[in-house]
Order: sequence, then C-alpha cells, then structure tokens
Amino acid sequence: MQQVSAGVPGGAAPGPLAASSGEPAAPAGAEPQRRERKKRQTRDALVDAALALFIAKGYEQTAVREITDAVDVSERTFFRYFASKEDLALSFARDHTDALMRELTARPPQEPPLTALRNALHASIAALAAEAGDPTGDSVYRSIMKLIEGTPSLLAVHLRYMHERDEEIARVLAAREGVDPLADLRPRCVAAVFSGLFITANREWRYAGGTVEAMLATFDACADQVSAALVGHWRLPHRGIRPVAAGASRRPVSRCGPRPVAAGAAPRRCPAADSSHDHPERVPVTRPPRPLAPARARPRPRLARR
Repeated sequence: MQQVSAGVPGGAAPGPLAASSGEPAAPAGAEPQRRERKKRQTRDALVDAALALFIAKGYEQTAVREITDAVDVSERTFFRYFASKEDLALSFARDHTDALMRELTARPPQEPPLTALRNALHASIAALAAEAGDPTGDSVYRSIMKLIEGTPSLLAVHLRYMHERDEEIARVLAAREGVDPLADLRPRCVAAVFSGLFITANREWRYAGGTVEAMLATFDACADQVSAALVGHWRLPHRGIRPVAAGASRRPVSRCGPRPVAAGAAPRRCPAADSSHDHPERVPVTRPPRPLAPARARPRPRLARR
C-alpha cells in the first residue's frame, strides 16, 4: 500500500512552500548556524556582564549568580560555557592564543620564525577586535589586562597559561621549520623571546597608555632591538662622568651636577649618594702621612738600696 504524506498529493516531497504555514522552508544549514550564533551571543553577553561587574565590584567580590542575573540566564547555562569564574576571566587569553596559532600556521613558510610571530600577532589581535565588533579592540583588551594585572590569583594562572602557550608556539614553529621540538632548542628559545617581548610591550603600554595599535608598535620596537641586545656590548657612559677627549686629563664630576672639583681638593659628594655608587673614574686624593710624635725616653727604674 502506498503511503500518502499529509498535505502533499501522491506522497511527494514538500515543495518550497510548506502547506501548513505557507512560508518558505529554511535552508538545511540555516538552523545550525542560527544555534551557533545564539551560543556566541550568550557567551559574549556573559563575558561583557562579568567584566562590568569585575571592574565595578572587584573579581573576588563578584559571584557567578550576579553574572547570570545580569544576563538573565541560569547558572546551569553559565557552566555550559565556562568551568568557573576564573575560566571566564581568562577566556580572552585562550581566544587570543587560538587566533595566534591559526594566524601563525597560515603564515608563508618563507618568513623567519620571529617575523612570522610578529605578523601573526598583528593579525590575531585584529581578528579578535573584528569578532568583538570593536574596530580597535582597546576597550576589551585594556579592561582584561587591567583585571589580570590587578588580581594576584588571576595573574598566577595567567603566567602558568603563558608557559603552556610557549610550548604550543614551539610545536608550531618546529612543524614550520621541519625540526624536532624535543631535540632542537631553537623553537623553544624563539617562543621564550616572543613571550618576553610581549610582556615587555604590555608593561610599557600600560605605563605610557594609548591604543592597542600603540602596544603593537611598542612590540615591534622591542623586537627590532633583539639582535642588537644579544650581540655585542651596549653599555653607556656613566651619567655622572663627562666624556673626555683623547689625551686630555679627566676631571672628576660630582653626582649632584657637572661642577668641577678644584685640583688637589677632595671631590665633593652628593648627600643622596651612598658608597655603593662611587665613581670609579674619580681621581684619588693622596694626603701626606701625619708626622709621628717623638718618642719620649722612659725613666730607668730605681733600684732599692739595701
């Protein structure tokens, strides 16, 4: 017996217009995309609400219930996306690492390792800013870095995570260069240099302020100094010593200012200076020894008469 579908003559497949609703049927891949989009929106809403509460109340004083109430979702929904409050706070670091690894893998093979890492860093931060809907990424990045630096528990976990990220960077670099990451130390050395440059650039950026682009420019400036810093000497003349032309006599200068010291006199000393910062170039002042007093003859003891 032929089975007949309801509302479709002769058991034919439903057409573009559904008989029950009269509206076009959704494409096959539209529903999964819509679900993923809603999940992403819920996750972003939880992160935004948590950051606002962390800044207003402090990380330790904010409870998970307050975050879920701000987004109007249940705590069960929260734990579908994040394992803990700490996991949420460090989610930006994980997202950045994932984006960095994607961009590093996609870099052209002819780029040297450190150059590939620099270009991947620029591209990954730009990609995260585009996903967040913030063209510059200043607000989110600045808020999260300030939160991590100001919370000791988060800073400790973040440093441990950065160590794990270095291992992942070393594996990707070793795969790019065709070397064994266990036998060859170069991938781990480059990963450690990259992390040091990134930490230095972030520290300088926090002190000086500016946009994320300024932080990336600081990173590039630090990376340009790597070769000069590792090869050769880079010591500078002491700030308290005036350079002297060849063949001229050196005149000692006080730490308090470039005031010359009279010949034969003891060099003036800055009251704020201590003995550990004396100038090695100061001319030692020799004084004649103090004359000794003439020795007086001791009286001879008298012998008692018998």
